[in-house]
Amino acid sequence: MSEIDAKNAIEFNGVSKSFDKRCVLNNLSFNVKEGTGYVLLGRSGTGKSVTLKLICGLLQPDAGSVKVAGVDITGMDSTALTPVRKQMGFLFQSAALFDSISVGANVAFALKRNTDKSSEEIHQRTQSVLESVGLGKEYDKMPSDLSGGMRKRAGLARALALEPSILLVDEPSAGLDPITSAEIDDLLLHVKQNNTTLVVVTHNIPSARVLGDRLAFLDNGIILAEGTAEELEQSEHQLVRDFMKSKQGG
Repeated sequence: MSEIDAKNAIEFNGVSKSFDKRCVLNNLSFNVKEGTGYVLLGRSGTGKSVTLKLICGLLQPDAGSVKVAGVDITGMDSTALTPVRKQMGFLFQSAALFDSISVGANVAFALKRNTDKSSEEIHQRTQSVLESVGLGKEYDKMPSDLSGGMRKRAGLARALALEPSILLVDEPSAGLDPITSAEIDDLLLHVKQNNTTLVVVTHNIPSARVLGDRLAFLDNGIILAEGTAEELEQSEHQLVRDFMKSKQGG
């Protein structure tokens, strides 16, 4: 299926969001095709993480609508959102692991809570997904025993446990050295190649180039520029061009 023929995994139509009368998103509209990577760029405080929270229903828009996998989630309560959220994984900037339980138990948590799998099936799935991110031998370790890069891998394994069709990723390179960051990018690229839709917030331009089929630059609540990395490099906006030239993006 070509990108032109692909369905939209995510649609924003005229979405606005404010906090304490400060407009963070202003009439934002975009769509993300199934199986593609969409990267949100921009300076700090421009609404990138807010956009991720709107996609998974942690926030509701003040105006406009948000569709996920063809379902309008605008105004849905947590109960109605549950089947939609099961189609999504979320890799947090900090990995957000439960420190009191093992790596394996962290990954198995969503499987126990959201499936009818037997204990043996859960163990097999957990082991498999840990192996897929290079942590096959770390099942019984505690999160505190892991390096930053390994914690990020464990967070990714947990996000992938339910085999989501959409993966939301917040700052995958945060706190990582360039080599480890590139390793995480390779894992995310492999996930995308398995037809999972990626929506990634990052300041890391090399990462954005690897993961993004389309990039969107947010500024003052609007999309200032959208397109391929090459198109953003040629943007009419100096801010966008300068951002794309930077090693980390500020």
